[in-house]
Amino acid sequence: MDAHIHKNKTSTLEVANDNLNGDRKNLDDDGREKRTGTLMTASAHIITAVIGSGVLSLAWAIAQLGWVVGPVVLMAFSFITYFTSTLLADAYRTLDPVSGKRNYTYMEVVHANLGGSYVHLCGLAQYANFIGATIGYTITASLSMAAVKRSNCYHSNGHAATCNPTNYPYMILFAAVQILLCQIPNFHKLSWLSILAAIMSFSYSSIGLGLSLAKVIVGANVKTSLTGVEVGVDVTGEEKVWRTFQSIGDIAFAYTYSTVLIEIQDTLKSHPPENKVMKKASLVGVSTTTIFYMLCGTLGYAAFGNKAPGNFLTGFGFYEPFWLIDFANVCIAVHLVGAYQVFCQPLFAYVELKSKQRWPNSNFVTTEHIMNVPFYGEYYINVFRLVWRTSYVVLTVVVAMIFPFFNSFVGLIGAGTFYPMTVYFPIEMYIARAKIPRFSFTWVWLKILSMACLVVSLVAAIGSVQGLLTYVKKYKPFQT
Repeated sequence: MDAHIHKNKTSTLEVANDNLNGDRKNLDDDGREKRTGTLMTASAHIITAVIGSGVLSLAWAIAQLGWVVGPVVLMAFSFITYFTSTLLADAYRTLDPVSGKRNYTYMEVVHANLGGSYVHLCGLAQYANFIGATIGYTITASLSMAAVKRSNCYHSNGHAATCNPTNYPYMILFAAVQILLCQIPNFHKLSWLSILAAIMSFSYSSIGLGLSLAKVIVGANVKTSLTGVEVGVDVTGEEKVWRTFQSIGDIAFAYTYSTVLIEIQDTLKSHPPENKVMKKASLVGVSTTTIFYMLCGTLGYAAFGNKAPGNFLTGFGFYEPFWLIDFANVCIAVHLVGAYQVFCQPLFAYVELKSKQRWPNSNFVTTEHIMNVPFYGEYYINVFRLVWRTSYVVLTVVVAMIFPFFNSFVGLIGAGTFYPMTVYFPIEMYIARAKIPRFSFTWVWLKILSMACLVVSLVAAIGSVQGLLTYVKKYKPFQT
């Protein structure tokens, strides 16, 4: 009898251990749900974040800077972005980049390596970038959707027709889609959307390249120069200066992805080590986007010359081949649907975590309601998450309606966030982690790089603010 009871107890214990081991197999070393990210998914996230609306303004940026300075600035930003991203990837885990404690967000990385007031500065820069990027993507997506409407109007009614659709309804449509997608609980569930968005970015960039190349081959008959737009011919001396500053900001915006690098790295499997995979993904992502950027910028400038438009796809007109340009604009809109999520999900996660810590006993904030969704299964609804995320999307679309100035807006975002997030914090954290002696050779050249990037960012910010003020003087919100 005792032996039988002992045997049953042993069997029960074995079953319990098996269940516990099974649960542990689904968890990572930090007790969270097992991460499944790979080099491919991380590269897709990076390409989605980097090849955004910034690619559309590169022909305009090259036109302001010219054949010499334009490509040089573009390559300089790519090298700096890749270099600092490798420094940042090593900071994901505290002390040891392979076995140390994980830091789930950029702010946690800064807190672990620098601490103090640096954390608040990081949070301000990072979340300002998230907000600015989502507003910029709302503007760009609506312009692309309105361009489809315009080209079809010309195709149906003739080139002499008056076709000037407002982009406000398309901003509202874009916001409606985002309200639905924003209910996806976390960043780990978005790999499929980033892969789709990356495919879309390649599609519209390739179409733009093809149309630019075709225009150059048949004879674009446009004026280009080594120094870009000419003073006294294309612009005044003052406009040349402001546009040069703004174009640097546009290029900086085109390389903004460091703000979500840690969040992307936090989706990767534990083996091989996350920092090694992230460095490879950064190389793939930055190299791929730089090739596209260089081609889009230089071929776009060759096709349109000093009159290159702010969005180079709109420069091909709205006539023929209207279907191809329509497809490119649809690809832009779909891509920006995914890019919006890549930038807003970390912001959502931060606000929701802080809210739960602040009000742990609030049912409104913490309670998850289960709902059975056909073909999906159980879906958890949190009322606070629903209200907060919906309110955020509505706010971004209202701001986009008030300030729909594409080039100046993206230039200001790029200038304001490139230096702190892409350059300053990665360098300072590397110096702290590696214990680089003050005034040593490595310390000096890293500081020189940091200060040079600060000057460039300030110059770009000044140019973008001036551009915004110029547009605001002429613009009447909700009317034009």
